[in-house]
Amino acid sequence: MPGTPQISVIIPTLNEEKLIVKTLEQFPKTLKEKYNIEVIISDGGSTDKTLELLTGTVDKVVNAVKGETQNIPKGRNAGAKAASGKYLYFLNADTLIEDTGKFFKQTLNAFKDEKNYALTCRFHVFPDDVRLSDKLFHGFYNNYVRLLNKAGMGMGRGECQMVRADIFSKVNGYNELLAAGEDYDLYRRIKLSGKGKIKFLNGLLVFESPRRYRKFGYIKVFGDWTKNSFSVFFKNKSISQVWEQVR
Repeated sequence: MPGTPQISVIIPTLNEEKLIVKTLEQFPKTLKEKYNIEVIISDGGSTDKTLELLTGTVDKVVNAVKGETQNIPKGRNAGAKAASGKYLYFLNADTLIEDTGKFFKQTLNAFKDEKNYALTCRFHVFPDDVRLSDKLFHGFYNNYVRLLNKAGMGMGRGECQMVRADIFSKVNGYNELLAAGEDYDLYRRIKLSGKGKIKFLNGLLVFESPRRYRKFGYIKVFGDWTKNSFSVFFKNKSISQVWEQVR
């Protein structure tokens, strides 16, 4: 339908005044028109200036129910309910795309193959804040994710997950009972939902803030990811009760 968005970019926020403007600057009017994109902010109850800083590039703002605690999966699901696009692109508020034109062109081409239920790509930290530890960890982890998908297990980090809207609905979206590991859980269930696959696009790169790695270190962060993933896989629940904000 003319005017109906093809892609819904869904960004959950919670006290992201430091980064939200830079994140939204990635979606100028020309890019949105070219690829028929709508941008949705799903705010979990920010008490800083996040909502005041939203630019004209935002098409919809979804606010958490007042007095109700909202975790990341709830925020993403709320954004998805408001979305009109055929494809749902979930980005974190600290996610920057290396080359937006290339990114949207190649992801849409990948979705032309109906066997591709969801997509993922490579990740790294912001280019102006790279350390040797970042290069070593992300070099390892990107290959780890690529190999898991090649083996048919289904894997994709929550910083950037791209899913067909019909498949997202089929698996009932993110599990809102999970405080952590909800990204792994979604892709695992998508892989189990039918004959489709998760496609790893090695030629695409997105950047994330290194703030969590700087505060906790890679050993702890990777350890938390691993423990929560195993718990989700075997017990259908996360070990972490709350995913701590790092701002």
